[in-house]
Amino acid sequence: MGDSETEYAAHGERLGEVRAEAVTQNRRRFVVAHFMVGNTYPYTVDDWLSDIKLAASYLIDGFVLNVGREEWQRDRVADCFKAAARLPEAINFQFFFSFDMSSIPGNSAHDINLVKSYYYAPHARSRHMMKHPRTGGVIVSTFAGENCTWGQGSMEAGWDFFKRELSSIAPVYFIPSFFVNPARYHGIKAMDGAFNWNGGWPLQLTPSTARQEIVNPKLDSDLIHLQNLTGGRTFMAAVSPWFFTHYGPDTWNKNWIYRGDDHLFVRRWEQLISMRDKVDIVQVISWNDYGESHYIGPIKGAQPNSQAWVDGYPHEAWLVLNSYFSAAFKKGMYPPIKKDQIFMWARPHPRTAHASDRVPRPNNWELTDDKIWAVVFTTAPAKVELYTTENNKETFEVGAGMTKLSRGQTPDGGMKGVIVRGGRVVAECSPIGFRYESRPGVYNFNAAVCMSY
Repeated sequence: MGDSETEYAAHGERLGEVRAEAVTQNRRRFVVAHFMVGNTYPYTVDDWLSDIKLAASYLIDGFVLNVGREEWQRDRVADCFKAAARLPEAINFQFFFSFDMSSIPGNSAHDINLVKSYYYAPHARSRHMMKHPRTGGVIVSTFAGENCTWGQGSMEAGWDFFKRELSSIAPVYFIPSFFVNPARYHGIKAMDGAFNWNGGWPLQLTPSTARQEIVNPKLDSDLIHLQNLTGGRTFMAAVSPWFFTHYGPDTWNKNWIYRGDDHLFVRRWEQLISMRDKVDIVQVISWNDYGESHYIGPIKGAQPNSQAWVDGYPHEAWLVLNSYFSAAFKKGMYPPIKKDQIFMWARPHPRTAHASDRVPRPNNWELTDDKIWAVVFTTAPAKVELYTTENNKETFEVGAGMTKLSRGQTPDGGMKGVIVRGGRVVAECSPIGFRYESRPGVYNFNAAVCMSY
């Protein structure tokens, strides 16, 4: 093996059935998924019920309902609660609102009425609203809101007003995601906790960052939030598998990536499990945000004009993989591996490929590597073979447990992985239709994600 990256890929990183960091407090932990209600215009009650049952079956405790100003979104939320009412008692799936303050106005006292229209009594008092275990307050979150005053003269006074108004319907436990210096948390009395929205991605990286800092980059932005959450306040952490958005200036003018390489999803989960004594809730970003390419749920509903980079790129294998780490986070122990299984993902073209796309190559494209990423679960030692063509194979010896592997791509090749034990293939992952295009029609830095069954 040549360079250090190849050595790293060849040896992998093994994680067996080990106990997570011991905890000193016996408290329940939750894993929830960020859900864009704005992508559900055609949803029926049955659509909601299908998503809820699917999420619950893979150890997600609830959806964080991201809601905006459109009136029809309130109708979809009502359908969501109708679907939840049809769940059997054994499925205790829950919700809380994330008020999207990039959409909802928060400048005057009158603006609170829009928020109240979501939080009205039948919803706020539903058994399916997630409540803080210690206080019983209904959990409420936001996306942004640091510029909102609600007509009260300051951000701090405005969010006090917000919390009082909602608490008149049902007591609130407030865990916003404000994009402010966390040192300000001490002065924002309405906050019962904080959500570090950007904690799951290495935002510090730029194309000029040294290569040794780009590979396996630090994910340490939680620290400053934790340092400023005193007095028993709750910390909600983010985990996300990917990030790519590709809108031109004629629409949302968002066109960039964050580095999702180095098994980002798995590394971040391992980090959160190791620090679970400090984390109360993990929020997966996201269930269905197709525009930013980090969805782990099925592709359905109404996409936000993201079809060019989403259609044909399913991510449900990440949902299955997520359940392994969700179990470990909630129980404090990695579950035993009972089945040989491969998870794989890759981008659909080289990062330097040229496309006849009206939207240019995304910002930060230099940060990603042209590789296949694989996570392998093995019940006993085995060989893993990763292919890009039938004649281009790399073989790895792995032990029992979980192993993270990677290998380079081949232009106009595909991807396939097999686990071989005793001369017999015991698991195979080979996505139909995936081709690593040397001449793509559009720039697509999304991932095709697959798994063996």
